[in-house]
Amino acid sequence: MCSVTRHLEKRSLFTSITVLSLVVFAEAQLQTRTLTVNGHSGKVTIYQVQGKSFIDLETLVRTANGTVSFKGDEIILTLPARATSAPASSSSQQQSEGMTKAFMTAAVQDLALIKDWQNTMAYAIQRGVPGDGSRLVILHDRAAEGLRLAKVQAHNPSDQDALQLLTNHFNQVDNWKRKLVDARKSMSTANYSASANALNEDAEYQKIAGCSQFLGTMLPSGKYEDNGACR
Repeated sequence: MCSVTRHLEKRSLFTSITVLSLVVFAEAQLQTRTLTVNGHSGKVTIYQVQGKSFIDLETLVRTANGTVSFKGDEIILTLPARATSAPASSSSQQQSEGMTKAFMTAAVQDLALIKDWQNTMAYAIQRGVPGDGSRLVILHDRAAEGLRLAKVQAHNPSDQDALQLLTNHFNQVDNWKRKLVDARKSMSTANYSASANALNEDAEYQKIAGCSQFLGTMLPSGKYEDNGACR
């Protein structure tokens, strides 16, 4: 008899708690809001009861893209860690900063030396000025020294990339010089001096001129860009 009485008392207490909970939440103020947890967002219902806010556990888990499990009287709630973006590499940061002023100055000065070397050769061959290339040595050496100084001032990725194009341009002019010296030895430089459009028809010279013009704009800007004429 006592066992039956205790069972009835427990059932009555459970029923009372259930009814009380229903009454409390029936009187609660409901609000729909956007909840963001670790970057995951969703619309949820907020229960305002006696100045306190409540949210359904399953709704919280679903919004946060997490998981919930039950072990005995323990509730295990697992939420994913907030994704963090990888820090920008020092290389990317330096690339966005552009070329350093010291490198820009040295590179522009060397470009002027290379252009002087290039123009001297173009002037000489168009007018059939005789020579075996020995007079061009000093111009070559000045441009080579200017390139060396530019290398010393190249400190970040933008500097290094621009330096590579400047080096390519130096090598273009040097290779063209060798070609002209060989032509002079074979007495075929007359092919240039005999025609006013000879340089315009020289693909190698036109590529050199295109690279020179590009570098003349890119280097002073301080922002590295690539160009096929310098490759």
